[in-house]
Amino acid sequence: MKRSARASRFNSDKRAKTNKEPKSKEKKKNDKFDANKPKKPPTAFFYFLDDFRKEFQEQNPDVKSMRDVGKACGEKWKTMTYEEKVQYYDIATEKRAEFDKAMAEYKKRKESGIDEESEEDWEIDG
Repeated sequence: MKRSARASRFNSDKRAKTNKEPKSKEKKKNDKFDANKPKKPPTAFFYFLDDFRKEFQEQNPDVKSMRDVGKACGEKWKTMTYEEKVQYYDIATEKRAEFDKAMAEYKKRKESGIDEESEEDWEIDG
């Protein structure tokens, strides 16, 4: 009798857990999207992906699936040495420096209270 009581209590605990409502992850809504905010630059891998995709398409014109291209690219990136990756790291570092500079300017403009729209946007062609 003790066994069946334990078993039923154990089963009821399981049922109680499964009856709970699943936790929903609330997405943060960014109500104030700023179009003038600089975008983050891609990483070194994405610069490599851009070059690799062109070469891969030339060598394998029959492969159309982005999944296959991405998989081949990832495998190639993993096997590359640091010396082979340096050119892509250099590009990414340059772009990151440009981004940091643009972000600093953006923050200055935002802190000083200047309108989001710059004067260049208001020029009239003619």
